[in-house]
Amino acid sequence: MEFLRSVALGVLIVLLQVLSPGFAGSPPCSPGFDSELYIFKVHREQLQRGRRLGRVVFNSCSARSRTVFDSADKRFQVDADGTVILKRRVTLREGHYMFSVHAWDSKDKKHTVFVRVKHEAKTGNHHQQEDTETVGPAQSESRPALPVLEFPKSSGGLRRRKRDWVISPIRIEENEKGPFPKKIAKIQSSFAKEATMLYNITGEGADQDPKGLFTIIRDNGWLSVTRPLDRETKAKYVLQAHAIAADGEDWEEPMEIIVEVTDENDNTPVFTQNPFFGTVPEASAKEFEFMTVTATDADEPNTVHADVRYSILSQNPQEPGPAMFAINPVTGVIRVNTAGLDREKNPQYTLMIAAGDMQGNGTVVTGTAVITVTDSNDNAPQFEKTSYNVSVPENKVEAVVVKMPVTDGDEPQSPAWTAKFSIINGNSGGFFAVNTGPNKQEGIITTVKPLDFEHNSKFTLLVVVENDIPFAKPLTTSTATVTVNVLDVNEAPVFDPEEKTISKPEDMAVGSELTVYTATDPDTARTQKVTYLVGTDPAGWVSVDEETGLVKVRSPMDRESPFVKDGIYKALILAMDDDPAPATGTGTLLIELKDVNDNAPSIEERAISVCSKESAPVLLSVIDNDGPGFAAPYRVELQGDSKNNWTATMNDTKTGIVLRLRIPLKHGEYNVVMRVYDNLALYQDNTVHATVCDCTGASVQCSDKAVEGFGLPGILGILGAIMALLVLLFLLLLFARRKRSVKQEPLLADDNTRDNVYYYDEEGGGEDDREFDLSVLHMGLDNRPGVFRNKVARPINPEEIGTFIDDNLKAADNDPTLPPYDSLLVFDYEGGGSDTGSLSSLNSSSSGDQDYNCLGEWGPRFKMLADMYGGGEDDLL
Repeated sequence: MEFLRSVALGVLIVLLQVLSPGFAGSPPCSPGFDSELYIFKVHREQLQRGRRLGRVVFNSCSARSRTVFDSADKRFQVDADGTVILKRRVTLREGHYMFSVHAWDSKDKKHTVFVRVKHEAKTGNHHQQEDTETVGPAQSESRPALPVLEFPKSSGGLRRRKRDWVISPIRIEENEKGPFPKKIAKIQSSFAKEATMLYNITGEGADQDPKGLFTIIRDNGWLSVTRPLDRETKAKYVLQAHAIAADGEDWEEPMEIIVEVTDENDNTPVFTQNPFFGTVPEASAKEFEFMTVTATDADEPNTVHADVRYSILSQNPQEPGPAMFAINPVTGVIRVNTAGLDREKNPQYTLMIAAGDMQGNGTVVTGTAVITVTDSNDNAPQFEKTSYNVSVPENKVEAVVVKMPVTDGDEPQSPAWTAKFSIINGNSGGFFAVNTGPNKQEGIITTVKPLDFEHNSKFTLLVVVENDIPFAKPLTTSTATVTVNVLDVNEAPVFDPEEKTISKPEDMAVGSELTVYTATDPDTARTQKVTYLVGTDPAGWVSVDEETGLVKVRSPMDRESPFVKDGIYKALILAMDDDPAPATGTGTLLIELKDVNDNAPSIEERAISVCSKESAPVLLSVIDNDGPGFAAPYRVELQGDSKNNWTATMNDTKTGIVLRLRIPLKHGEYNVVMRVYDNLALYQDNTVHATVCDCTGASVQCSDKAVEGFGLPGILGILGAIMALLVLLFLLLLFARRKRSVKQEPLLADDNTRDNVYYYDEEGGGEDDREFDLSVLHMGLDNRPGVFRNKVARPINPEEIGTFIDDNLKAADNDPTLPPYDSLLVFDYEGGGSDTGSLSSLNSSSSGDQDYNCLGEWGPRFKMLADMYGGGEDDLL
């Protein structure tokens, strides 16, 4: 028996050796789908739920008999055997539809294949299995068998030291219906047949947050989920499965289990903002892209669930067309679909935008896009008037010629609205300029050079208007013609040249002719006479003949005068026409005065001081107002007695005099007379006052000697005079102070503290007082020569004052010696509310004859009265 076993083993080894070359030459297995594209043909556009479309085949290159598939479009379900079944109703709007299917191999590598469902019309007999309607809903909705996850076997012994492969993820669709808990897989130990094993899980969703999401039955290893999952909350959970023997011995290494939550189209697209705002220039061309709308979908990226498509549902206003804009369905970029936008007619559009997932076939949301049409320079500015005829006086610079308003249909205050003007013809001399006015819609033409009526009396300008920015499209520009008529004005005569220079000797005789300086009148169209006169002549040296413009010497000229600058004398000559509004032109006459020897040299120093003994020489400066050639070298001669006491010689440069004492002199004052000659022998005698001091050498000291010579008596006399003046001033001050302190005797008694009545030879005061000094009433008569009055008792009671005055009035009227005026009515105080009447009503009596001859005896002051009253009636006649 043992022999037979050995023989059988040997035969088996030989067979293996024979077959091994063939096995070695077979190609390696490559996991993946057996086709790159599966096409399932159907004969209907409306596909009902539960319909079986076909089968995809996936080779995992492993011992696993079941494969987990996933469809990108959740309307299609792929069973574990690769059968594709509809989960919801589908309509093939375009006659076909494509989606992708995913599968994972044993190394957890993802593989993808595309499935295309294509509609084809029935022709003849069709027995294809794909189009049969025998598949019922129960069969189409049958759930694939749950996966069994077995712990990998150990390489040796009871304990596993190394993992052989990675467990494929468990995929659970989010938002699954219950009931819960719901089994998702079975965990099984490789030692389950040898011993009783107990199972446990740890990790995310088990003993970690969110805790209790996954549970496992301890005895048999069934793994369950306790509630629906949400991929957007968490897309993957990592668990650790543990299997231990009933006696507590750990026979298995922990096995990692990954639970992936597959996506379902359970999220609606959301616009990133609403509304969207954009701007588009009105002159934009077709296909011009100007804004983008975007929407996001929280479903799994890169799947049809998150594949958002955009479309425009409506446009408001629908002018000038209902489809002025288009949108890219994938990117959301909005573009101009039809040219013809016009901001002036439709400045804003509102678009209703739709965004749908599932490539536009799923959930749809709507949003708004507000489009503002911005201004483009599509309207050319237009002149309100195309021709102007204006007049401008000649010779005026910066004169406003004309203002030309324009209109523009573009947006106000924008660069497409602001006008810009230019002169394109008629301004060859550059006499005019055109600028834009402050309101930006007006062209202002001004003169920049003086216009000359005699040269050109009319200009025709062609002005064009544009905008600050170029036109958005070709437009015809507007032009205006401006005819400028130059008005003739009286222009001032013009000297030729305006500044004339002549050269003349300064000693020209009065009345000599200097030059003829004339002007011409530019007003050639007028016959006018020009007369001349001197405008400015600071020194009064020139005169001009008013008819001929001949300039003569009016008074002697002097080149050394302060009115001469750098040898040139300037005078202004005026030329005036005889227009009713005369115009005056000015010419400048520059007289360059030639120097003549008309100034003798002089000594600049007029006083010197020297010592009487061993005196140092004194250098005197010689000046000559004449120019070079009429001055140095100089020479000097002493005159009179100066020759005996002094010596005078010229210095080496012949421009200064060296003066020395010839003999010692007593200290005192001396006059030294010297005659100084210029190089042409023109001379002048100069006197220098020399003070000789009692000193020696060059250090001249004269002040002490002067004081000493004055003498002590002189000093004492001066001091005495000063003291006398001070005493006299002091006495005068005392006298003035005493005089001011003497109190004047008042007219009223000192006990009248009110001091109301004083004799000022004037009226004043009031009658509230009850005491009066009526003696002043007699002062007019008492002071008159030859008139005497007896003393009358003064009334004490104020009520008796009226009677007192009446009595004196009667006495005055009856006195023939009184003068013809009320001299006794001399009042210093009238009072108020007196019982007496107004003194102005008092009149001298006219009854009876009076002798007024005595008025002639009263002196010259009464001469006029004597002439009036002293003569008889014959004199009046």
